[in-house]
Order: sequence, then structure tokens, then C-alpha cells
Amino acid sequence: MKIGFDAKRAFHNRSGLGNYSRDLLRMLSVTPENELHLFTPKVNSQVFEPQFGITHTPKEPIDQWLSAYWRSFSIAKDIRTLKLDIFHGLSNELPFTLGKTCKTVVTIHDLIFKRYPQWYKPFDRTMYDWKFKSACQNADKIIAISQQTKQDIVSFYGISEPKIEVVYQSCNDSFKTKADEQTLQSIRKKYNLPSRYILNVGTIEARKNAFDIVKAIHEHRIDLPLILVGRSTPYADEIKQYIQHHRLEPQIRILHTVENSELPAFYQMAEMMVYPSTFEGFGIPIIEALYSNLPVITTASGCFPEAGGPNSYYLESRSLDELATAIRTVSQNLDLQHQMKNMGSEYVQRFNTNKIREDLLSVYQNL
Repeated sequence: MKIGFDAKRAFHNRSGLGNYSRDLLRMLSVTPENELHLFTPKVNSQVFEPQFGITHTPKEPIDQWLSAYWRSFSIAKDIRTLKLDIFHGLSNELPFTLGKTCKTVVTIHDLIFKRYPQWYKPFDRTMYDWKFKSACQNADKIIAISQQTKQDIVSFYGISEPKIEVVYQSCNDSFKTKADEQTLQSIRKKYNLPSRYILNVGTIEARKNAFDIVKAIHEHRIDLPLILVGRSTPYADEIKQYIQHHRLEPQIRILHTVENSELPAFYQMAEMMVYPSTFEGFGIPIIEALYSNLPVITTASGCFPEAGGPNSYYLESRSLDELATAIRTVSQNLDLQHQMKNMGSEYVQRFNTNKIREDLLSVYQNL
């Protein structure tokens, strides 16, 4: 098959949608019977090396200048010329002018902006709704990254369930391999990591509730250090002010510049992963933690039980008391830690690369 991909995020986003796009293209690159075509406004080889397919960028000056217009409209001409069998929009949207040029697939990651509009600017909500709804209506097949996202697509856009396939995400293979001791100690020294710590990974924004962990540790006098790893935001600045006000700097640290290649070591040296997010499309840090043999504390609702499986520790509310109890329970019970690690490692195998690749190829082949 000749398959085209909207690969903008693969070349330009260092996390989230970028990781999804890069991991998907890597896993498909080992299928020589398929010819992969990657469409991006520009190639940024510092983020992603264009080695997993044939890369296409806009050729006309107006398309180079108005790259968003190229992705949404002009790109259809290139797709027709290449006579692709399938075009896959990897990040919630499809070109508007494809028509019946080829079969189309779109991955919808989440509809959080519909559930929690207060977290988005009005213009962004309007644009997302227009693009996502159009893609869902016009695609031949929709890939939802969780059962929760599938339910939201049905509920918010009235799409029939048979049109939607749930194909989970995996995570980068680096999380599935134990780092050698020299690497671990080198990273521990570089970031001055304590011997024991709680870990939280992800963009530090209000929806993910990292502030709750900080408050629970302080107010309940939990003596475990906390390491927050994620992109800087105004919400992160609020947390920093709280840490400074209560003089928590020796115990709680926020790191913004950790490289993706260093993250597996952060997981592997941690005592537990605490991820009390309100809502996600899936929750990749959870499976990164499970692959790293790490106990997980996360939210009981939404997609989180899909990612965390039956042996993660689930929070029923935003209560700081409940969160503090969960941290103490896991940290003080070695038998529980052992069970969570072993059962979590077994559960997470359903997200291995081979399984995800088979599910994805099945969608393409059926089309």
C-alpha cells in the first residue's frame, strides 16, 4: 500500500502528538510492503530524522508561505499526483479537499475541549470543533486512542460506532529496556536526583493536577521527595511560588529541560508514578511507568483504568486526604509495591509495538 501521513507533528512537536506520530511511523517503517509518504510544511531533523518514508514539503511559494493552507487544502493535489491508497491524519484533522481521492483515516486523540471548554480559548475551541468534526464526518475510518475517546466521538459528534476503531498507543521502546547502571547513575548525578522520589511527568497544566501532589505532600507531611518533569507553563509558575513560599525547595523540584532520551532513567529510579489528571485521551505516562516496572497512582475515571489496568491504585476524588493516603499506602507496603509492579508489567504488554502495529495495519487493509 501507498500510505500518506500528515507528519507535521512528527517533525515539530517534541511531546504528545509528536510522540504519537513518530512512534507510529517508526513501527510502520518495518513493513517493507508499504510505501510511506510523510507530508510536513518543513523538515526539522533535530526533532525527527526523515528516514522512515518519502518526505514531501510544499513546492509552490504561496503554499510555503501559508503552510496551514497547504495542509488543509493544497496538499490534495500532491496526494492525487502520488496516487496514494490511504491518507492518515495523525492529529485530529484531514485536508478538506481530498474528496474520494483515496481512502482516509483520522486519529482522534481526545475531545477534552468539548468536555472542559473552560480550559481553552474561544477561538481555539471553535477551530478544533470545526476541524475535528469535519474529519470525523468525512473520514472513511476513525481511529480513537481509547474507548473513552470513542465514546466521546459518538456522544459529541453522533458518529456511528462501527466507523470507529480503538487502536491504542504504545510508547517509545526506550521505556521497555532497562538502562545500565552507569547511565542511571550519570543521570542521577546530572540532575541531583534523590535515592527515593515520587515522579510526575507531563505538561504542567491545570488539567493534570500536579499542584495537588505538591499540596498533599506539604499538608500531610509526607517525607518523600517529588520530581515534576514537564513543559513550563503559568500553572507551573504558580506551583513554584507555592514551593518557595513554604520553603519546599529541598523536597520538591520542577524540571523543564529533561531530554526524551533521559526520561526512561527518571522512571526506572523512581519509587512510584503519581498522575492525578482530570482527563486525558489516553495517558501515555501511565504505560511508560508500567513498562518501567513502577507502581502507578492515578484517577479512577475516564481513560485511566484502560491505561493503568486492574492493579494500579485509583483515586475516586480530588481530595488531598485521599491522595496523601494513596502515596503513604504504596510507599509503606512493600508487598503491595511488588504486586503492582508484577501485575502492571503483565498488563502493559497489551500495548506492545507488535500488537499496535497489527491493529493499525488491520485498519488499513480492511479499507
